[in-house]
Amino acid sequence: MPERLHGYPGVAFGGYVAGVLAGWAAAKHVRVDFRRPVPTGLPVRLAATPDGGCALTADEMLLATAVPVDSAGVAAGVPAAPSWAEAEAAAEAYRADPPDGQTDCFGCGLDRTASTGLRQHCGPVPGRALVATAWTPGPELASRGGLLPPELVWGALDCPGNAAGRLLDGRPAGAVTAALSALLVRPVRAGERLVSYAWMLSSAERKYGVGTAVATADGELCATAEALWVLPRTAVHGRS
Repeated sequence: MPERLHGYPGVAFGGYVAGVLAGWAAAKHVRVDFRRPVPTGLPVRLAATPDGGCALTADEMLLATAVPVDSAGVAAGVPAAPSWAEAEAAAEAYRADPPDGQTDCFGCGLDRTASTGLRQHCGPVPGRALVATAWTPGPELASRGGLLPPELVWGALDCPGNAAGRLLDGRPAGAVTAALSALLVRPVRAGERLVSYAWMLSSAERKYGVGTAVATADGELCATAEALWVLPRTAVHGRS
């Protein structure tokens, strides 16, 4: 995994890793479970598994697995997307007063540009239990044909879940993606105006569940996901 595609320093961006594994699983709806942080800049091995999925390992240690899952009814439970104006205002509010603990993440780093990151700067949407951002992927992120690679669409479904935990559930910095299950509904084109948004599904001491989605500026659903985020014990114990 190249270093430029990191989440936390030295750790590969989880949404991107999940998208790579999902491509190998070759199913419409895939669940990826992370067992250990995936390092950047070091050899890893990806191999098919008998269940139609795949496993990512390093030095014989299991890092992550991907398995096909049932997609029936998944998109039906997705809330309607905020408008472009609402998402743009939420993103500007986030950038004006970001929560502490920011890193140079490929998905949500504040110093990333439209050509070097996904800029998932999700802020709260007034009047709705959502966080959202408006964004436009740069042409440098596109694959052949001008489409955003599926692994980057997976990436756009990752960081909004962290923002939901931070801003809707009062979670401290430091949470990591433990599982991400995504369904890609339609291709996403670089240069297209997009809205990413997220909402809470569950909350426990060290864990919280979120739903996330990517839609066009007109509200057409492009992709949706559910994720489980986990906080290190030190972060929970230090929470006021």
